[in-house]
Amino acid sequence: MRRILALILITATLSACANKGLRDLRSNSRGPDEFIIEPKAALETPDDLTALPVPTPGQANRTDNNPLDDAVIALGGKPAQSAGIPASDGALVTAASRFGVSPNIRQDLADADADFRRRQARFTQFRLFPEDRYNQAYRREILDAEVVASRWRRAGARTPSYPPLN
Repeated sequence: MRRILALILITATLSACANKGLRDLRSNSRGPDEFIIEPKAALETPDDLTALPVPTPGQANRTDNNPLDDAVIALGGKPAQSAGIPASDGALVTAASRFGVSPNIRQDLADADADFRRRQARFTQFRLFPEDRYNQAYRREILDAEVVASRWRRAGARTPSYPPLN
């Protein structure tokens, strides 16, 4: 009996030392997320107020940060002026958008994921030992690479990047 109790105590002690880090999907505070706050550039008055561009709702403005351009400038380069889809990616964009494009896809996916995690976490707060909540929520979504590769091979598809059959 003492050995069993000692094993349980040792297991509980060691499991308390686990560092889950970013894999824990719960927020521990009620305050704002300090990583969402983005400092903006200082406001400045242009020399000619009549030469201002037409406002475009939902688009970037002059005070928005652009980390890629800021890095290029910091390294002594000149940021690219063209913003658009490169000609080499035109066919890819056309094929990907052939059934239409949802303008708020990111928000829709974030809402669906939050709802999925909420449904998966209904009875998970009752645990004797801490568990990785990420793996717990998404355990049914994991793909087994060998099973998927063998399924594609049986269907006749080539799988050149997957290890060959033994």
